[in-house]
Amino acid sequence: MAKKLTIWIIILVLIGGGIYALVRYSQAPGPLDGFATCVKDSGAQFYGAFWCPHCQTQKKSFGKSQKLLPYIECSTPDGRGQTNICKEKGIASYPTWTFADGTTLNGEVPLTVLAEKTSCALPQ
Repeated sequence: MAKKLTIWIIILVLIGGGIYALVRYSQAPGPLDGFATCVKDSGAQFYGAFWCPHCQTQKKSFGKSQKLLPYIECSTPDGRGQTNICKEKGIASYPTWTFADGTTLNGEVPLTVLAEKTSCALPQ
């Protein structure tokens, strides 16, 4: 009986420790948080669609920091239409990046190019 209780206590401690570590990790800043924030603050805009595989790859290139991107969803929830803001901006393909200087880049844009276009320092 005491042996089973000890095993259950160990299991509960391990589960609790795992949950604690997961919560701590999810709240920790990503390595590209500063870069993503700078890109957003530069006036750049990232237009995409939830169903677009290239948009998903572009987001993944930022890792945990993707939540800080200046992302604008262009697809309607049913995936069959485009939102008014994207129509008004003339967004015709995804991903599309627009920059404060008025230039536009289509497709997956390397982080180094985003750094150049926004004057944001890319962490080493």
